[in-house]
Amino acid sequence: VQLQASGGGLAQAGGSLKLACVPSGCFYTSCITGWFRQAPGKDREFVAVAWWTDGRPPRYADSVKGRFAISRDNAKNTVYLQMNSLKLEDTAVYYCAIGPRTSDSFTYYRRSSAYDSWGQGTLVTVSS
Repeated sequence: VQLQASGGGLAQAGGSLKLACVPSGCFYTSCITGWFRQAPGKDREFVAVAWWTDGRPPRYADSVKGRFAISRDNAKNTVYLQMNSLKLEDTAVYYCAIGPRTSDSFTYYRRSSAYDSWGQGTLVTVSS
């Protein structure tokens, strides 16, 4: 599955951006969607994950909890990452990813190896 992430850009600290990832679907019976980010000179890190089934709520990295929200629009085949109260340290290239649901472990899906399809990334720059 080829993913396309968009919506990045320049935002002021305290502001908001909404990222989009297309498509949201996959070829597996059940899929997981994740968002990761990579800041300059740093390793890629987990941001959010959604299971989309069983009423299981999305999970977030502690650094974005309460500020970011993952959602999807099935009619548009799109997954979103709403980012509010942006901080300077949110500056990074953001990636969406899809993988098969083979586990209900949050720890498992914090790892990039749990996902097998990735978008090309969209740059988010937060300024003061």
